[in-house]
Amino acid sequence: MAGPVQGQTMLDDLTSWFTGKKADEPIADALAYKVTIRIDHGEGALRSAIEEGSNLVTLQDSSAAGAAGLVQRALSDLERITAILYENGHYGGEIAISIAGVPVDDASVFDAAEGARRNGPVPVQITVDTGPAFRFGRIEVRDAASRRLMTDLVDIEELGLMEGEPALSPAIADAERAIVKELRGRGYPFARIAAKDVAADHATLRLDVALLVESGRKAGFGRFSVSGTEGLDPEFVASRIDIEEGEPYSPERLDKLRKRLAGYPIIGGIRLKEAEQLDASGLLPVDVEISERKPRYFGFGTKYSSSEGTALNAYWGHRNLFGEAETLRIDAQVSWFGGTPDAVPDADPFGYMLKASFGKPGILTVDDDLVAEAAVLREVTDAYVRDAVTLVAGVRRRFSDQLSVQVGVDFEQAFVEDSFGKRDDFVAGLPVDIVYDTTDSLLDPARGIRSSAKIEPFAFLGEAGAGPVLLKGSLAAYQGVDERNRFIIAGRVAAGSLIGADVTDVPPARRFYAGGGGSIRGYGYQSVSPRNGDGDIIGGLSFFEASAELRVKITDTIGVVPFFDMGAAFEDEIPDLSGLRYAAGLGLRYYTSIGPVRLDAAIPLNPRDDDDGYGIYVSIGQAF
Repeated sequence: MAGPVQGQTMLDDLTSWFTGKKADEPIADALAYKVTIRIDHGEGALRSAIEEGSNLVTLQDSSAAGAAGLVQRALSDLERITAILYENGHYGGEIAISIAGVPVDDASVFDAAEGARRNGPVPVQITVDTGPAFRFGRIEVRDAASRRLMTDLVDIEELGLMEGEPALSPAIADAERAIVKELRGRGYPFARIAAKDVAADHATLRLDVALLVESGRKAGFGRFSVSGTEGLDPEFVASRIDIEEGEPYSPERLDKLRKRLAGYPIIGGIRLKEAEQLDASGLLPVDVEISERKPRYFGFGTKYSSSEGTALNAYWGHRNLFGEAETLRIDAQVSWFGGTPDAVPDADPFGYMLKASFGKPGILTVDDDLVAEAAVLREVTDAYVRDAVTLVAGVRRRFSDQLSVQVGVDFEQAFVEDSFGKRDDFVAGLPVDIVYDTTDSLLDPARGIRSSAKIEPFAFLGEAGAGPVLLKGSLAAYQGVDERNRFIIAGRVAAGSLIGADVTDVPPARRFYAGGGGSIRGYGYQSVSPRNGDGDIIGGLSFFEASAELRVKITDTIGVVPFFDMGAAFEDEIPDLSGLRYAAGLGLRYYTSIGPVRLDAAIPLNPRDDDDGYGIYVSIGQAF
């Protein structure tokens, strides 16, 4: 059902469509009119649907393009209002539209409109008698060729197509789609609804529906071809098609293929074009049509926190470095701590980072990707100041669209100053990362879970030497409450432990900390962490965090998010949950095409004497 005109943009588009001119050009032979609408027997919701679906009503502030344009709007309304009545189960309604007192389907209506314009806006009358509401009567699904009943397809009663239920036309359309989807899922690529017989019995107010189904031939997949590539090697795409020739046809397999190919940043769009007929072997050829994004991109961003300071970053990237979807991204960041670091009060608050990230798909098999990241940085926090060179590299294997495992190496050479003094730390580890993700969006999920686990044994861990093992995991869940995902409940829990080392032997940057915009909002960055006798933050060997949010969209672009955070870092290897800190707050979201812009304000609920009274955080993306 058509809705009301939303804003000037849609109005401009409609004006252009009727007149052939752009919206900022005057309409030739502009004809003003005024609508009067009368609706008999319609309930409030139905009346609103008719008024909002009428072009004559919603566009009357925009003059028509002469008498022809006005008549065109009126004729369009006859179809639109009829569809609205059917959508609401009214099949005996009567619609009459007149212009200057002449029915719109009368040949003299053009002269009547022209004659009336001399006296001001042309009067237009819409009269709708909705008639009674119908209910479904006999429902049948039959084979189009044999006319036999098909009772094993789908339970159409679950779709609302049940005798005695309101006869809403969308329920019929839903049943048609479900039947075709079921047959295609059983291997019939050309399944369709050949015809439908809909009979309204005005005496009993029953609507009988017979759907005639044409299954077509059952088939398997034929040859896959690749088209549309520019800088991307088509053989690279072909090697990622894991559907064998002769495999039974399945839309689900095609959806998985589409999702897998869409994971490569260079690929902007994928169209899987099924052939209109089977090949000589009775198989269905499929063409994979690729549209590519621009290979190079750049951008910048900023982040602000009342406790962590300000950071500005710029980046440049390439999505297809050597023609096989290799990625390279260079990030440069400068930061200002915004205060005096507690552990190193005479430290310069200026920080920086220069980072290069590289990815090579299919390094071993098509499911194995090489990933590497190297950085030179200076990090300033309340707990330490670190100058470091880091390198993390590994091979990530994709076991399914949801599950991946990465095994790699982790090296760092750092010069660090904290409350215990200055130190040189070398780190060498063998991290294993496991990710399981069923969410429907990377940046703003509405449904699914996102979990990760990390196990890293260390050959060197600063003064702790060899032997310590890092264990860390997180789990986030998202559930939309309504069909449009205007209300989303989101929750996250995370925990970690470093086993086999004393806290003072572990490099400060490898200890656990809690507090701040990505942790426990309302508390200062790292502030919910173990401290020494002088009150300086030193970090711990374990941590626990949990968060809950209710994400509410007020409009398509504006949302509010009440939230609750809890957690802490602990000196021992096992978290002591009796020492948790709690915070609550309210966030504002501005939704853009690249993700939501986040503004969060939070207050601690059980602060200590030296904790700030609030925290404010601005960044791009949801908190988790």
